[in-house]
Amino acid sequence: MKILAIGAHFDDVELGCGGALARHVADGDEVYVYIATVSGFVNQNNESVRSNSSARAEGEEAMRVLGVKKMYCGNFRTLKVEFVDELNIEILKLVEDLGIEQVYTHWDGDIHHDHQAVARASLHSCRHVPRMLMYRSNWYHSTTNFRGNFYVDITKYWEIKVKTIKSHVTEMNRTNHKWIAFFKNEAENAGQRIGVTYAEVFEVVKWLK
Repeated sequence: MKILAIGAHFDDVELGCGGALARHVADGDEVYVYIATVSGFVNQNNESVRSNSSARAEGEEAMRVLGVKKMYCGNFRTLKVEFVDELNIEILKLVEDLGIEQVYTHWDGDIHHDHQAVARASLHSCRHVPRMLMYRSNWYHSTTNFRGNFYVDITKYWEIKVKTIKSHVTEMNRTNHKWIAFFKNEAENAGQRIGVTYAEVFEVVKWLK
């Protein structure tokens, strides 16, 4: 099976569906990743928090750990992504050129501006892909409820997911490594609901058998 994971920034797919992607790789599926932005950004004082080059290098290391077949990178500016044809076309071309059969993308209820835009573009550009799941990749509340109704057992792949998250050294430093504890708790809670140690949970957009 040919899988495409779509993220706004380097680190999103690792946080949201890294375990599921590692499982796909282990099962022999072809896994591709598309990241829309250059992912560097500055804070409210215009001080650099993460450079484009470090974000890219960390993303490439995470993809190496995951064992994805190829990562494709857009050139959109961080925090400036919009639901526009340029983004739609980039995703659509990948879907068609690679013959994608299943997509993982951002949840469209996410409060992050870039995440929302990429989610909308995915829904539009992947409309002919038979299987599509949405993931959460941050810890903030939204006025929309995430309807997690599709579970993937990632017990055997949890350590790979952790290693990919740790590849993002600049973000680990910025968040004081809190990501690991947060997403471990999420994975344990999801796993408890289905009787496994660790799981990732997704919202189904469509699933064709």
